[in-house]
Amino acid sequence: MKKIIAIEGMHCPHCSSNVEKALKGIEGVTSAVVDLAAKTATVEAEASVADDALIATIDDLGFEVKSIA
Repeated sequence: MKKIIAIEGMHCPHCSSNVEKALKGIEGVTSAVVDLAAKTATVEAEASVADDALIATIDDLGFEVKSIA
């Protein structure tokens, strides 16, 4: 299942790298690619991965999820 997450608060490559690494660490996530310029993360995950888990992981890093599509 592919999800595109809009994220606010990322300002540098270090920020986007931390988000990408954290998302890849979630069980069931098979890939995560963060686009700093677009302020999005594209995540491929099993259907069992809840949006709440993605949001909590990003929130824990100090960033804000605007939407998940």
